[in-house]
Amino acid sequence: MAMEVSDQEQSSQALDLEEITRKISFLDKWREIFSYHRLGSNNPAPQKLRESLFGNTVHVFSQEWKKACFRFHDPFSDLAFALEVGKGGARSIQMAVQGFIIKYLVFTREGRDCHFHPLVAISKQEQERALAAVLADILWAAGEAQKATLCLVTEETYVASTADHSRDDFTERLQLFEFLKKEATEKFIYDHLQCFKGEASHGVILFLYSLIFSRTFERLQNDLDVSTAHLLQSNAGGFLCRQAVVNMILTGRASPNVFNGCQNGKSQELLHGVLARSDIGYLQWGKDTSQDDRLSQVGSMLKTPKLPIWLCNISGNDSVLYSTNRQLLSDWKMERLFDLYFYSGQPSQKKPARLTIDTHSHHWERNQRDDEHRPGRRFSPVEMVIRTKWREATINWNGTVPFF
Repeated sequence: MAMEVSDQEQSSQALDLEEITRKISFLDKWREIFSYHRLGSNNPAPQKLRESLFGNTVHVFSQEWKKACFRFHDPFSDLAFALEVGKGGARSIQMAVQGFIIKYLVFTREGRDCHFHPLVAISKQEQERALAAVLADILWAAGEAQKATLCLVTEETYVASTADHSRDDFTERLQLFEFLKKEATEKFIYDHLQCFKGEASHGVILFLYSLIFSRTFERLQNDLDVSTAHLLQSNAGGFLCRQAVVNMILTGRASPNVFNGCQNGKSQELLHGVLARSDIGYLQWGKDTSQDDRLSQVGSMLKTPKLPIWLCNISGNDSVLYSTNRQLLSDWKMERLFDLYFYSGQPSQKKPARLTIDTHSHHWERNQRDDEHRPGRRFSPVEMVIRTKWREATINWNGTVPFF
């Protein structure tokens, strides 16, 4: 009997050792891909963060910024794929992320035929999976596919207020989580999604902080040039995103300009543009934009992305154009007659507008285009931004009242 008990004890001890070994191995595995640390009182990161954003450590975000988060429209609605966006500078970030959400839902997600009605009947769970995947993708690209950093807010305050540092009771409570694998980044975001989409979560600011930490201050300084010393610019009592923020989301690099490669400025200073095609493109049009200003013209890297999705800046307002046809930009025959969908983010828009684009020239269409530019003719800025990509296009709104 004693021998049986002894054998059972040994067996139990062996199992305990196996369990301990398994748990240690599990922890070691997570240590390889995950670590976290607080921004302590002696850590210069909060000051560097403020300087990177505002150019000083005194300015703080406005209430519009603080209220901005990543919240979808109702599931299973015509806009179930779309984020609710507000006013102010955070809108640029929300609409850029919106482009990646469309990419995920139309071209990336598995287990569904995305070509037919890809954005109809989106459930709450699909919305959340899309948002987690997209935020992880963007941060991973900013970290050059090596590391991503997530910023969350804790209850404790780690940074004291000084004469040179204005507290916002938010930045002082940051905790950083670093990941060495994209899958772990996505899972962590999914498990903490309320921190980015919840009311009063400061979700957009948290994502912007995470983007900067993922990019690193050193890489950020190398990305920028003499035209852009910091990422936000003051405007009417608030702050707008400079092009470097938009490009950091779209391409992973905080390039301050929209042209291809590098160019010399008016004083022969070296200016940094976009170095490679990205999945999501960018178009811009403004009535005061000069066609002769080569430095303000969007280059082919952004005009012709890998997928037919464009963030559009139309007279300072951000929106998204997209096609559900993956082949649109890889087969010139597809670009003769095709549909684009337009989402403005405005509260008045209840479903995406379907526009039919015809780039095949006919003599009666040329006459119509000449007529469009007669004195007093009102034209839609949406049509004008489309023509920065397809210059001779005619646009049919298919019964939708054109957006002005």
